[in-house]
Amino acid sequence: MTEQRVQDPSPNELRDPFVRQELKRATVWLGLACAIALAVILVQPLLIIFAGLVFAALLDGGVRLLGKVLPIGRGWRLLIVVLLTIAFLAGTFYLTGVQVADQFSQLRSTLEGQANRLAGWLSAQGLMPGASDVSGIARQALSSVGRITSWVGTAFGALTTMFMIIVIGLFVAMDPGTYSRGLEWMVPRDNRPEFGVVLARMGKTLRRLLAGRLLGMVAEGILTGIALTIGGVPMAMILGILTGLLAFIPNIGAFISGALMIAVGFSAGTHVGYWAIGTYVIVQGFDGYVLLPIVAKKTVDLPPALTLGAQIMASALFGILGLALADPMTAMVKTALERSSEREAERDETGGA
Repeated sequence: MTEQRVQDPSPNELRDPFVRQELKRATVWLGLACAIALAVILVQPLLIIFAGLVFAALLDGGVRLLGKVLPIGRGWRLLIVVLLTIAFLAGTFYLTGVQVADQFSQLRSTLEGQANRLAGWLSAQGLMPGASDVSGIARQALSSVGRITSWVGTAFGALTTMFMIIVIGLFVAMDPGTYSRGLEWMVPRDNRPEFGVVLARMGKTLRRLLAGRLLGMVAEGILTGIALTIGGVPMAMILGILTGLLAFIPNIGAFISGALMIAVGFSAGTHVGYWAIGTYVIVQGFDGYVLLPIVAKKTVDLPPALTLGAQIMASALFGILGLALADPMTAMVKTALERSSEREAERDETGGA
């Protein structure tokens, strides 16, 4: 009787093409799951890196703008931009530091007094519990505010985080081409040209977005400060500064700054409060219907509903830092999708031809 040997690979051997194919698929899905888990675990460092890239784009925009009038090396232009930024911040804090510090303490006491007045009025109307319960609710609210303030201070005021963002931004702004080529090197060779095009468009979009944001922040801060000063609203300077800073976060920042200036206005009298309301409406109307449409033609046109939805999701997922970076994230994703749509249109035209 002749002995027969099995020559084909067994199902558990990697020589089997079917096993190899299924192993490749399983590896892809496992790698994707690991990448998602790693991104969730490292979300805070990733946000810090992205914030550094946003800061680098801001510096790069200043360097490019300065290059139109000064034909010198990129390093010297970057040094000039950094020195001008430091001089502006130092001069602002030196000239207004004492007054701003005093106005911050006044703003806190004014807001507490206005909150107590509102609680008393609601209690008199039967819309809230009694005074004793109100004080307990106020203590709980203030404790919550204290926790939120601590969280915001940890996210934005931590020296290490800010230092890392500044360092990353400076290094990337010194030679952005090196880091761009490094990212392209991580992409398959056939896709590198298209990836380079997308990166260049994202950088341009980010620079335009930040330029528009800075212009809006400066305009809102100056107009608000001047209008509140004319109307006799207390702490006009600090309210103008806060309005300008909060303008970096569209929609949500406007509501917060408006609530602050209206509360401070009514603390000085009914007429002053009405002036604060009028200032808020006029400034926001000018910014929304005059300034932003003009800037949007030269920068990034992000629909307000899309921006607000992205801010809500980013704040829920990543906290206050995600809220501040929601607009740059949305703009970059929008740029990538637009480029993908262009490629599909080009393919359709080529196929039709």
